[in-house]
Amino acid sequence: MPLKILSVHNKYKFRGGEDEARESDSRMLASKGHNLRELVFDNAAIGGLNVLKAGIQASWSPYSYKMVVSEIRNWSPDIVDIHNFFPLASPSVHYAARRCGVPVVQTLHNYRLLCPAATFFRNGAVCEDCVKHSMPWPALVHKCYRGSAAQTAAVSTMIGVHRVLKTWENVVSVFIAVSEFAKRKFVENGFPESKIVVKPNFVLDPGLAGVGGQDFIFVGRLAVDKGVRTLIKAMEIMDAGTRLKIVGDGPLEAEVRAAAERDNRIQYLGRLPQPEVLSLMGSAKCLIFPSELYETFGRVAAEAFAQSTPVIASRIGAVAEIVDHGRTGLLFTPGDAHALASAMTCLNQNPNKMAEMRIEARREFEQKYTMERNYSLMMAVYQRALSEGVKGRTNDRSSPSTSPHPRHAC
Repeated sequence: MPLKILSVHNKYKFRGGEDEARESDSRMLASKGHNLRELVFDNAAIGGLNVLKAGIQASWSPYSYKMVVSEIRNWSPDIVDIHNFFPLASPSVHYAARRCGVPVVQTLHNYRLLCPAATFFRNGAVCEDCVKHSMPWPALVHKCYRGSAAQTAAVSTMIGVHRVLKTWENVVSVFIAVSEFAKRKFVENGFPESKIVVKPNFVLDPGLAGVGGQDFIFVGRLAVDKGVRTLIKAMEIMDAGTRLKIVGDGPLEAEVRAAAERDNRIQYLGRLPQPEVLSLMGSAKCLIFPSELYETFGRVAAEAFAQSTPVIASRIGAVAEIVDHGRTGLLFTPGDAHALASAMTCLNQNPNKMAEMRIEARREFEQKYTMERNYSLMMAVYQRALSEGVKGRTNDRSSPSTSPHPRHAC
């Protein structure tokens, strides 16, 4: 039976993996005959707000609350499916849905509810200081969000306020974690394990598997936390026959361009359209994923597997869970250029092993990251949320104090 789903998302100024994952989910649900409405907030609007107003709105937005209430009254969805809500939508959208008796599904695309920077990464290393405190004040000291004390105060206040209100225990029916690793981090830090379901992201099947080639490839944001400097150092160690293509843009673009200029084995291609990126992955020997932070998933690794391309990845976060060492790729110590170079050399010297890994990479995609498998997991999440939602409606009617703004109740 088709469901009516209200999808809520706060778009980033610069398109990222969360935007792509949300759009993929929407296309999947629509293709299966479900009725979908999208309520999308756009961070491009932040430029018109002063810092104080934007900060207050990050914790509670009356406008967003009214928007969700209006959509529910006019359309009566079965589920409110929330992806990113920071900062314009705010947790007020969760309360609006719950007060109207509609179960809420929240995807945990990043660590924003635990870490103001959303990454558990500071000054070139993993950092979990803020989870030890009800109010994440260490982030204020270090200006972790965009290097701004005012903006860090806004997101820290949002985290602290909704910890005190127990929003996440009381208002969300089901959380979706995109990896087992991400689920563990949330459970370790107080989220109810019984409410978190693991549903990885999926990628569309390219149909024909990639044919492989001689070049290594990196695809992603050019930043310290993505291990770009480690990758460049590893290339300095590699033999003259090793070639690397780098796709993407970001704060380290100038360093990458300089590396490509002094070393003709490195080719910097900039940001490319997705079809071209996938084609390059399929014609690569191996994808390198040298991230040095706790990734919640690792979409490019799944995309590589779809193309039968193995992955060399850091042994950290969810990507260490996605890559099966010795079968679908190799793992190395994060930040260790020599260890990365050793892994690259291993694949250079073992073509038979590479051929086996290509077969296993494609098999991994088919077993875990197809749309059909993802759809099955999504429907299980929604059915669970609908079951939980019946209890939630009863609780809301008997306990109006669950909303900080009960006068807005439907």
